[in-house]
Amino acid sequence: MKHYITILNILGEKMRNKYFFVNLKRSIILVVFLMISVSLAGLTCSGQDLADTYAPIFYFEAEETCYPIDASYHLDNSQMNCIDPFFENTCFYDNYHGTIKDDGVIKHYQSVMNSYGYTVYYRIYNESTDTKVIQYWMFYAFNKGELNQHEGDWEMVQIVLDENEPSWVAYSQHHFGQKASWDQVERDGNHIKVYVSRGSHANYLRSYSGKLGIASDIVGANGKILNYNDYSLDTLEDQTWIDFKGRWGEVADSEANAIEASILGQAGPEGPKFREDGEMWNSPIGWGVSLFESNDMLFTFEWILYNFITIFIGISLIIIALLGYRIYRNHKKYGLGPRIISMLYINGLNLHSIGNILCIIGIVIAIFGLFNPWYQISYGVSGEGITETFQTGGMVDLLKFDGINGLQVTIPGTGGPIPMGSFVLPFSLFIAIGLVFLIIATIGIPLSKKLGSKYIWRGIRIIIPFILILVAIMAMGSVIPTTPVEADTETNYAQDILGSISSSPFGGQTTTYVSETGITGQIDVQWGLGLGGWLLLIAGIIIIVAGILEIIARTQFFATKIPWKSKVARGGQIPPSQQAVPPEQPKQTSSKEKVQPKAKEKGVFCTECGGKLKKNATFCVNCGKKVEK
Repeated sequence: MKHYITILNILGEKMRNKYFFVNLKRSIILVVFLMISVSLAGLTCSGQDLADTYAPIFYFEAEETCYPIDASYHLDNSQMNCIDPFFENTCFYDNYHGTIKDDGVIKHYQSVMNSYGYTVYYRIYNESTDTKVIQYWMFYAFNKGELNQHEGDWEMVQIVLDENEPSWVAYSQHHFGQKASWDQVERDGNHIKVYVSRGSHANYLRSYSGKLGIASDIVGANGKILNYNDYSLDTLEDQTWIDFKGRWGEVADSEANAIEASILGQAGPEGPKFREDGEMWNSPIGWGVSLFESNDMLFTFEWILYNFITIFIGISLIIIALLGYRIYRNHKKYGLGPRIISMLYINGLNLHSIGNILCIIGIVIAIFGLFNPWYQISYGVSGEGITETFQTGGMVDLLKFDGINGLQVTIPGTGGPIPMGSFVLPFSLFIAIGLVFLIIATIGIPLSKKLGSKYIWRGIRIIIPFILILVAIMAMGSVIPTTPVEADTETNYAQDILGSISSSPFGGQTTTYVSETGITGQIDVQWGLGLGGWLLLIAGIIIIVAGILEIIARTQFFATKIPWKSKVARGGQIPPSQQAVPPEQPKQTSSKEKVQPKAKEKGVFCTECGGKLKKNATFCVNCGKKVEK
């Protein structure tokens, strides 16, 4: 019996040990589960906290009409259309409140924007254990850029963290973007500043950026500011629409029109997962590394471009002040002459008078040239299989260059010429100010040779824009690449057309016949110097000729207070009407009058050429003028 009891005790102990280990195992599993749950909860919280820590501050331009909004706005006010119902990536959400050719979507958005508020989406991407990327995605109801417009707009900025420390950033700009080190970013603490261009919503690192390139982006910090606590920050991971492969905006009703809309920038954008062929989503580091890198020199150059007009006016005022000082100094030393402006010395049929007349004519012609096109390229497209957007119905401007708007191009489907780049060099202002400087600089010049040199240099400066235009046109043919061997077509129409233009830059016309699959037509092109270009060329030549005549004339326009220290003065001729009055002769003293001691004689100078006369000379040995007693 005792043995049985002992055996039972042993079995009971073993069973108790068994349940102990079972309970221990369950406890361990429970603890591990709790730890994992807490960790996951911590990661979720950490993701939100991380996004909050670096949330951007957005600066908008004063005339901006759309701001970051919850993407549900677009879904609530759109209907889905598909070009091909069998393929999801041909579908698009078309906002039924307007089209790309009107402001219907913008007006509707503005009427309901307060009810939706402002929303920015975020996403945390783990490149490795040491590298994280925080992406901030913004959706806009409409893209009304200078060069393109379309429904919907997705843009993004990202911050790269190395070992939990911010390292560099990348900002999206149209199909490309810009990267910068963390030290180069303007920020408030850890909150980066993003300057959003008007209409296109491209993101920039400075409020004075956007002047470079052809995008015509207008950036500024003079409008609405969305601080990091002014908008909702939502994660992208939980959005039901994140996997939508189609377009967020109107595209077209056919495949051909869809291709055309994509080329012209009129198709709605793809969603965050699919922008730039998915590169921005699947490989944010690779996408960021491929972008153009900012530097301090670039920022300085952009600042100069942004403030160019102010700087130009400031420099002009300084030059005018210096010219004024020179005029004042000459007035005190030599005098300014009876007509003050030497350009006005016109008296009779002589070389210096003809030169001055020609210069005045050249200035008038140049002024007319400032307000007319300097160069134009026109085109006309007709034929079968060509969509209505590309049909022109006659000759229309393709490219226009003038001194007011700079370079302008016409994009098919738009209303007319659009400036290339928001920075426009005021060439007309340059030339106009230069003509004013010329007139001011001729004040008080006594010698035709000196006046002539000023004419020549100003005439050359007027012709410089004309020369630069011709050089640019001649270079057009060489910058267009040849057609790739693997291409389906054997003809590079663009190269043929531009080659014809570059080979005859002064002007011409050509017709190119197009024969492709489903398309038969012709492209007529005319090009040449505009009226303004020809006027500037003629004005520059006339002013140069005027300068040459003045130099040949070798004339001194008026007698200076003291002799002009120049060899030209000795051989010059003063017109009779401009001759100085001879100095008053001293009174003759009688023999009875007491002779005063002679004062130290000063030199006597010829009133014609300024040369020094010998004592008791009856004529000037330099010019032969008789000396009046």
